[in-house]
Amino acid sequence: MARMPYVDPDKAHWLAKEILARRNNRNIHRMLGHSGPIGDAFVRMAVTLRYESELDPVLREIAIIRVGVLTGAAYEVQAHKRLSIRLGIMNEEQLAKVEAGELSPGLFTDLQRAVMAFTEDMVKNVRAGDATFKPVQAGVGERGMVELLITIGYYMMVVRFLETLDVDLDPT
Repeated sequence: MARMPYVDPDKAHWLAKEILARRNNRNIHRMLGHSGPIGDAFVRMAVTLRYESELDPVLREIAIIRVGVLTGAAYEVQAHKRLSIRLGIMNEEQLAKVEAGELSPGLFTDLQRAVMAFTEDMVKNVRAGDATFKPVQAGVGERGMVELLITIGYYMMVVRFLETLDVDLDPT
């Protein structure tokens, strides 16, 4: 059960009302609705990472799901597994392996496995070491590296928001 009530749409800031209308009234958006301007920026960043980034969607979703798993954020893991299936980014078998942290060579590329190791290093140590940084940078280039770093950092913020407020899972 959430630690705070979800926003009352009738009393919400106009930006929060727009977010709720566009985002299917998901619990994360209902909680973000307490601050229309911040909630709007929060959602715009997620949209930018998803639709304006050149980062390969599989790499992005591996990183996001691993952030969720490593921080115990079931909401984020569930949301991104659903998204990956709906958009055809990964299949059920791949998602189960990402969630378990078992990226086998037959199912994942060297770069995908490197992104998982890098994400885990960054989540656990804040500053990822050269051993995980260099292979990813070589595989995605400078722009891809910036986009991956920002994606991981953004979702580390997301999971802290979700977990601190005990945002309830959305119905399946």
